[in-house]
Amino acid sequence: MDRGRLEAFSDGVFAVAITLLALNLVVAGPGHGPLLRQLVDHWPSFVSYLISFFIIGIIWVNHHALVRNIAVVDRTLLFLNLGLLLFVVLIPFATGTMAEYLTSGDQDAKVATALYGAVFEGMSVSFAAIFAWSLREGRTHRPVPQEARRTAWWRFTIGGLVYLLAIGVAFISAPAALAIIGLVAVYYVFERTPGTAS
Repeated sequence: MDRGRLEAFSDGVFAVAITLLALNLVVAGPGHGPLLRQLVDHWPSFVSYLISFFIIGIIWVNHHALVRNIAVVDRTLLFLNLGLLLFVVLIPFATGTMAEYLTSGDQDAKVATALYGAVFEGMSVSFAAIFAWSLREGRTHRPVPQEARRTAWWRFTIGGLVYLLAIGVAFISAPAALAIIGLVAVYYVFERTPGTAS
């Protein structure tokens, strides 16, 4: 398979996942109270949508830049990429589940928020695996400098550890865990991974 097919397939999956996020944004409609009240009551859906949208977008931007530098596509890369896409496709489900249960305040809210964090942890690990694969000699058009590699691994480590922290915090306070995941999204919006996004 050439790089173009890998990119096209991946872009399609990212596009579907980011579109499916919007399907979780619903209100009951006329006859169920004032619209403003319904919108306020559904705040978890809007917050989780924004977080998920930005995280998918960040991964897509970095994926595009990383794949653009890849010189060869082998079977290992295809399966690593499928692993990443598996978690990307789970994001709309995890987002909807978390938004549905977040305000219940019971054990289900904690489990749903932990699931949300676990999906992002899986996506983070999968992307790091693709980055690691790309570092082997001859796999990229331009080698990634050592300093950029160290910075990238530091960022992957921070993201992975903070997502794990959020999973643990979810069993204490679901809103606090959501806030932690949101902070990761903000961090990655303003800090790019060296050797990936340009």
